[in-house]
Amino acid sequence: MKRLVITFAFVLSVLGLKAADITTISNAFKGGNASSLTAVMDSEVDIAIPGTTKKSNAAGAVSALNSFFSSNKPSGFSVVHHADKKENGFFVGKLVTADNSFRVNVTYRTDGDKAIIQSIRIE
Repeated sequence: MKRLVITFAFVLSVLGLKAADITTISNAFKGGNASSLTAVMDSEVDIAIPGTTKKSNAAGAVSALNSFFSSNKPSGFSVVHHADKKENGFFVGKLVTADNSFRVNVTYRTDGDKAIIQSIRIE
């Protein structure tokens, strides 16, 4: 009986863990559409893209990404690693363009099942 109660408690705790939905962010990188990220940017975002590293408001971060995408048109994007811990998480992705391949690191906080971007690093 004790084993059954422990198993039941474990199953409930696993079901309670819910990963944040990063689909909007992933699709924005796939399509090179930074404007679609406006709704999921935090009020202040650390952004590091080749040639620029700064702390910016949401509009500034979207503008910096739009500038990056205009000179680096994505041809593919895949999430390589994704992890969530209670109120925050991160993912690592691979962004492929015609000329280069970039590593993308995004950290976020969760708001319900929504991921709110806190930092973006493109290397």
